[in-house]
Amino acid sequence: MMLGWLFNRGNTADLRSNERRSSASGFTAEIIAARESYISGRRGVAELTATAQSCISLWEGCFALADVDGTDLLDRRSLALMARSVALRGESLFLIRDHGLVPCSDWDLSTRDGVPRAYRVSVSEAGGGTTETVLAAEVLHLRIGSDPAAPWLGTAPLRRASLTAGMLQSVESALAEIFEHAPLGSQIVPFPESQDTDLDLIGRGFRGKRGRVLMRESVTVSAAGGPAPVADWKPADVTPDLSRAMTKETLDAARNSLCGAFGVLPALFASNAQGPLVREAQRHLAGWTLQPIAMLLAEEASAKLGSEISIDVMRPVQAFDVGGRARALQTIIQALAQAKEAGLAPGDLNAALTQVNWGPNDGAA
Repeated sequence: MMLGWLFNRGNTADLRSNERRSSASGFTAEIIAARESYISGRRGVAELTATAQSCISLWEGCFALADVDGTDLLDRRSLALMARSVALRGESLFLIRDHGLVPCSDWDLSTRDGVPRAYRVSVSEAGGGTTETVLAAEVLHLRIGSDPAAPWLGTAPLRRASLTAGMLQSVESALAEIFEHAPLGSQIVPFPESQDTDLDLIGRGFRGKRGRVLMRESVTVSAAGGPAPVADWKPADVTPDLSRAMTKETLDAARNSLCGAFGVLPALFASNAQGPLVREAQRHLAGWTLQPIAMLLAEEASAKLGSEISIDVMRPVQAFDVGGRARALQTIIQALAQAKEAGLAPGDLNAALTQVNWGPNDGAA
């Protein structure tokens, strides 16, 4: 095929019919991805940190609790899979089948006007994956963080904040190596000059003597520049001073920035976090991060499933001020009772509610 154009220049139609190209899905894609991970080394694996997994678990749990109206296909298992896939990959794709939604592990697509029109999807099976070509109307494709240059692709929070994610991964990897290889808790004990054999025996005598007082006597009268009683026998600690490298401050800053990329308030993981702060963090995560994603999924599902679908993540996780709602309800009831006693018409009451963004067509949203 490489030299085929020399012999088939006059028959280009046959050359086109014999041409074969591989796609980005399947075994070849897995090999390329594995090779890319090997070449990139310890970069791009910030999702292995506890900080990223904690944020991803919050996404997964919130979507698993979501209220879905209008369809039975979006069950809790599928919603949890979608949340984890979106958090890690920035997008999620499910095949629409009569028996439910089928998650796809890999896919390739074609677009027109930047809108997907057909997919070649790979479905993982216990005995090996399968590949099939489907139309855009047969899949649910949820994506976040899309770029105008490629609106059909999604980007994960870790990829959008790759510099911060790389710093967090580097700091945690460095600390892991330090605690694995550095001489933590090791000490050097000065001792008068002796033969190597005697020093080896004395060194072995210190092993396993934790918390004990060891007395050693030497027959050498001069060492370390003076007689033995005057010499400095104070042990020298060789534990590295990590505080001078500001590892704690760097680690905390990277963790906080990564939490912010996932829409999680860093104060949620503070050791002294109180109840009001935890509730505010829940409201912030559900209101500004997860509910918009749920609305994107509801819009996609409504267009593909043929019915009006709504997804609510605010009520199940109680991401609202319960006490404030109770006080607001009490105030509304009192206002309605007073309006009824005053003899106000329903139109006048709605006009008054509209002034405070509670009535119909109030222009608040």
